[in-house]
Amino acid sequence: MPLLYAAAVRPARTPIGLELARVARLVSRAFDDALADAGGSLPVWLVLLNLKTRRVANQRELAGAIGVREATLTHHLNAMESEGLLTRRRDDTNRRIHIVELTDAGETAFLRLRDEAIAFDRQLRRGISAQEIAGIEGLLARLAANVGAAGGGFAPWEMVDAP
Repeated sequence: MPLLYAAAVRPARTPIGLELARVARLVSRAFDDALADAGGSLPVWLVLLNLKTRRVANQRELAGAIGVREATLTHHLNAMESEGLLTRRRDDTNRRIHIVELTDAGETAFLRLRDEAIAFDRQLRRGISAQEIAGIEGLLARLAANVGAAGGGFAPWEMVDAP
């Protein structure tokens, strides 16, 4: 009986959500590895990227831009500050607010990780035409809309100037 049951509920195709999740994990792991090889990580890259491309006034805005909770961001900022990548200081007009700024080492790390992110993107796009990329972007937007996650403005990497 279990074989009949399994055969009766097995879909004819892998559900698109499962396939998307599988590929997303593979790409995410490969990107994490590429960033690690360049001396970084995804959280470090996202902090550096947002500090370079957006005017974030404080840690709360930075957490929102990255899409993490403030406590999670604080953990990453503590590590990055101890590595000399950024500084934090209290706002003169509101002592509850911390201003986050890159150091020279943070600027250097940003450039190194940016170059790795660009190289990784080139690798992902290899053998895919501009028309196919546009189609992928359209499909991803529709999938996001289908689960109610449409919109949200510019992604930070859309605003990074090439060297």
